[in-house]
Amino acid sequence: MRYFLDTEYNGFGGELISIALVPEHGDQEFYAVLPLPAEVHGWVERNVLPYLRQVPPGLDADTVSREEAAFELARYLAADPDPLVVADWPEDLAHLCNLIVTGPAELAEIGRLRLEFLRTPGFSTARNSRVPHNALHDARSLREFVVGMEA
Repeated sequence: MRYFLDTEYNGFGGELISIALVPEHGDQEFYAVLPLPAEVHGWVERNVLPYLRQVPPGLDADTVSREEAAFELARYLAADPDPLVVADWPEDLAHLCNLIVTGPAELAEIGRLRLEFLRTPGFSTARNSRVPHNALHDARSLREFVVGMEA
């Protein structure tokens, strides 16, 4: 199945703050909030942090450690023998890959994982999101755009 990815991070090249995967079918979404860095970029403080925990009831938005987020992600994808993660920004894919590396020569128990970078000129997940700069809502926006374009 395809999963649509979005992340929020502390400015260009900064640490991962939150990550979301939204499945093409169904409503079992993945969302994780990681500990904030010691210094938060001003733009992130104004545009991301106020919306970080705006998720639907029943979806956990508590802060988890980086390692815990990696293991939760592995559990989330475990039932899918051939997950394909789609993102419209390369840094989102980089953050996903870095997250599953849990230590020197160690990774979360993810078997097969395919990644797809999809260029979307003229489309912005944030501009089309119900809650801009919230990874979950932006991932939903990407799903709606891609599925809509294919219909």
